[in-house]
Amino acid sequence: MNMFFIDFFIYIKFFFSLFALVNPIGLIPIFTTITRKKTIEERNRTNLIANISVSIILCVSLIFGKIILNTFGISINSFRIAGGILVIAIAFSMLNGKILKEKNKNSSKCNSENDDVSVIPLAMPLIAGPGAISSTIVWGSQHSSLQNLIICSVTILIFSFFCWALFKISPCIVRFLGKNSINIMTKIMGLLLFSIGVEFIIASIKSIFNV
Repeated sequence: MNMFFIDFFIYIKFFFSLFALVNPIGLIPIFTTITRKKTIEERNRTNLIANISVSIILCVSLIFGKIILNTFGISINSFRIAGGILVIAIAFSMLNGKILKEKNKNSSKCNSENDDVSVIPLAMPLIAGPGAISSTIVWGSQHSSLQNLIICSVTILIFSFFCWALFKISPCIVRFLGKNSINIMTKIMGLLLFSIGVEFIIASIKSIFNV
């Protein structure tokens, strides 16, 4: 029974690490901006395709990430340290408010009415960015049993569904929360993300020196 709760906590932690990395609430103003010229049906279609793409990208990273690392001769500890540094860099950008400016700049390049923004830039790199992909590879390498991979894949699907639901009601959320509230939540996610990055690095150093 205790083992079940330990594993269950791992999957909850994985979900919230994705939530902090992606920060879907912070992406809501960007989503509404790049889809503002689309009809409701086109916006819903863009939302659906984007989150299906995110599920595929992250599940492939989860399942085949370790194989890719082994192919290039990269140890999981080295990759985990590199991923931790990347996550910390993203956290700094969130705390400084730079991450949303950079994502707005990327989204503005695909902002015309006829552009299909569902896969690029929405699915990647706005949602499934380098931080989310590298973190997913780390999780898949740490918990590589078939059971863990299956449940982590389900967790990714749940996360993608959560993002889809948020984006679907995004106009209401923007009116209700306002830009300042979203910025505050982004900074809180940045603090959580900073802790996750530090944990990646500490765990790798302990593993290298057998502490």
